[in-house]
Amino acid sequence: MTIGKPHHIPQRLGLLSATAADSFLTEDLLTGVRGHEGVNLAKVVEPLAEDDVRWEVEPLRSLLEDAMHEFRDSKTRADGWLAPRLHATLRLTRREAADRRLWTHLALAVAPDYVAWRHASPSTSKINPERFKGTSDRQCFSRLWWAAEMFRNGSDYSPVETACGNQDLIHSALRRSLFDHRPAAQALVGVLGRGITTGREIEGLMTAISAAGATVVYDALVEDEPRDPEALRRWIAEAERAPSVPRRTLPKGPEEEPVPEEAVRKLTDYFVELFETAPVRGRTPRT
Repeated sequence: MTIGKPHHIPQRLGLLSATAADSFLTEDLLTGVRGHEGVNLAKVVEPLAEDDVRWEVEPLRSLLEDAMHEFRDSKTRADGWLAPRLHATLRLTRREAADRRLWTHLALAVAPDYVAWRHASPSTSKINPERFKGTSDRQCFSRLWWAAEMFRNGSDYSPVETACGNQDLIHSALRRSLFDHRPAAQALVGVLGRGITTGREIEGLMTAISAAGATVVYDALVEDEPRDPEALRRWIAEAERAPSVPRRTLPKGPEEEPVPEEAVRKLTDYFVELFETAPVRGRTPRT
């Protein structure tokens, strides 16, 4: 896949609907023959507030270009590196992040070369259009931002690195929208350290967790302290004077209280017990 950097890159992010994007998702683009004309695409983009520094494109382009250079020999490893840094660079509320038009614009107008680099099929060299305009578990950048939002532990992004190192975990967790209970998210990271790592094992565990009653059961076992909205508001307000995210160390997220370690251990133990009786294909449940 050889799509190059777009000739015309907008200076600011905008909103691009899936319908407006469709005419630019040509066969040439999806097969890496030729990119789109960015100037024409700009005509169908809804602008965002000009006085908000968060919509500036340059920090995002720089971050993505560094990722392509750093992980040129191991593209999937870019996810664990990029997810926390994308989240800390693009400081969004959940309502803002839920607007798929923002992610479509980032993927198609700002960084189609990154989407092609990361998600071209090894067997067909084609890109699935969902990587440009899909749901939160499929879209190239939305999936990483939401994974970081789900798995960060207060300001600590290290669980995000671990989670995003397992493609099956983040895909399955995002698809099931399991990001509203903080101890549960940290426990999902914890099970990776208990040896539950393969795609079949993760899917079996997720099915068992869903069948067990999701957050109703989690709250009965471990009470969750809601995220601090003031901490998030302060963090977003600081975007105007925040430096570029570090490349060699992890950035810091909103200054929220982390999940108590005992709560994570308790729920991790519960998830492992669920897994032991889960119907995982190719494994005989223990007795």
